[in-house]
Amino acid sequence: MTAFRSSPRKRRFIRHALLAACGAASLSAAHAATPCDGMTAIAIDGARVAWSIAVPGPAFTAPDGNTYADVPAFCRVGVTATPTPDSLINIELWMPSASWNGRFEGVGNGGYAGTVALGVPAMIAGLKQGFSVATTDLGTAPSTNNDGDALIGHPEKWTDFGSRATHLMTTISKQLMASYYDQGPQYSYFNGCSTGGQQAMVTAQRYPSDYNGILSGDPAANRTHVHTAALWNYAAMHATPTSLFTSDQVQAITNAVVQACAVKSGGLATDSFLTDPRSCDWDPAALACGVPGIGTSCLGPDQIVAARKIYAGAHDPVTGHLIFPGSVKGGESDSQFGWFGIEANPEPPFDSLFKWTFGPTWLWQGFDFDQNLAQVDQLLAPMLNANNADLSGFNSAGGKLLAYHGWADPLITPQDSIDYYLRAMQTQNGSAQVQLQKTQNFFRLFMVPGMYHCAYGPGPNAFGNLFSGQAVAPPPPSNDADHDAFTALQRWVEAGVPPQRIIATKYVQDQPALGVQMSRPLCPYPKVAKYSGSGDVNDAANFVCADAPGGNNPMPASEYLH
Repeated sequence: MTAFRSSPRKRRFIRHALLAACGAASLSAAHAATPCDGMTAIAIDGARVAWSIAVPGPAFTAPDGNTYADVPAFCRVGVTATPTPDSLINIELWMPSASWNGRFEGVGNGGYAGTVALGVPAMIAGLKQGFSVATTDLGTAPSTNNDGDALIGHPEKWTDFGSRATHLMTTISKQLMASYYDQGPQYSYFNGCSTGGQQAMVTAQRYPSDYNGILSGDPAANRTHVHTAALWNYAAMHATPTSLFTSDQVQAITNAVVQACAVKSGGLATDSFLTDPRSCDWDPAALACGVPGIGTSCLGPDQIVAARKIYAGAHDPVTGHLIFPGSVKGGESDSQFGWFGIEANPEPPFDSLFKWTFGPTWLWQGFDFDQNLAQVDQLLAPMLNANNADLSGFNSAGGKLLAYHGWADPLITPQDSIDYYLRAMQTQNGSAQVQLQKTQNFFRLFMVPGMYHCAYGPGPNAFGNLFSGQAVAPPPPSNDADHDAFTALQRWVEAGVPPQRIIATKYVQDQPALGVQMSRPLCPYPKVAKYSGSGDVNDAANFVCADAPGGNNPMPASEYLH
């Protein structure tokens, strides 16, 4: 018997109609099983609803201190979870009072967390779109984004931070939604970058049924080694008094890198960023003092050594094994996480993790990247790292994982995301091409040229990502392109349309109100955007997804992949 086969055009129409129908569906809380003021009476194992407030809107002063306009009425619920005697996890859940779209969005945090404030903009955006939204402080209060010293001597809080808080936020939020709406969510999504990216990846690996779709950005998933790399870079810059860089020297490095490699990386000579930095072989000695034509921002011998160490990445001094891939070329001058910003800190950034292992008096100068790192990994890697490349559980549950990473991210090297993707491919049977096809059925990675850590940078960096600052409604999707990564993930989950291209925008001074400077497509790895040869070079419509120019993929030694 011959099966009925509709045309591709008709199938696309059905899928889009299905997505539109799902998006239009709304569920009123008017006849909720539990009203907002009764949420505190709900019993939760290992947790309690501390408060619940009906927020009328349209103005709302949020936990980040900002007042937001045009906010729909919602039930704001605060939960404290205590899975262990030394745990105190704060969770906020916001549920639309009417016109709930039947979906739930878990929002990630950043740094050492300690507050829910960082997730507020994404929660506001989700709430306005009809989602129930939740986030957590990861149980790390009173830690702050850069300082986790308060967690020294509290291993249960390390576990909360590493995975438990995110899972509890998810399960508790679903329980409360079921009570408030008299039914749970039809679809659940997670959205996070940096530490939020770690939350995303650990969820896909350890709790594969928690979410239907996961959006993971610039993930700190290889947590202990991300921090080791930051320490390595800091130590390289402080090896001698003459190893330090000025901000002008760092900018000169980026300028030289772009001039040498913009075209070689697969981009255009007019680009102010690299399309695929792996093909860039620029060496810092090109800026050595004494080289003809080099000005006052030239590099001394110790600075050249430091720069080479940073690009090479953290290595075990005894075995020579790679601990974590080096910083890629093109992101050095990021004002927040770039070389000069890291160097100017009085101590290595995010170094509380080492104090968790060695105590509050730990000093970076004596760290042994052989013996001491083994101690860090033995204690913390099982709690914090999300390196398991076997995503078969997530795939079997029908989950879809859309990941992205800024190619100019100086804080978490983008090579780590590529390495993880390659390892995930290797868990599939078949040839390399078959492995790629099988992986792309449920997991796609989009590398973002010229984007710094989670946002900003000289390249097109706004595509609905968590910290993009995008404040304008994206155009509707076409058959093969989306302008919003989160919407692309929804289409993939709910309509079976995998993302082929995501259009990223560079706004003037990264401010949407000032207008569009350029746009360019993001392509699923291993493809990159390539100019078609005609038309405006600032218009994504004139680029196609093509094979990358190629380059090395340095993979850490096996002992650093746990």
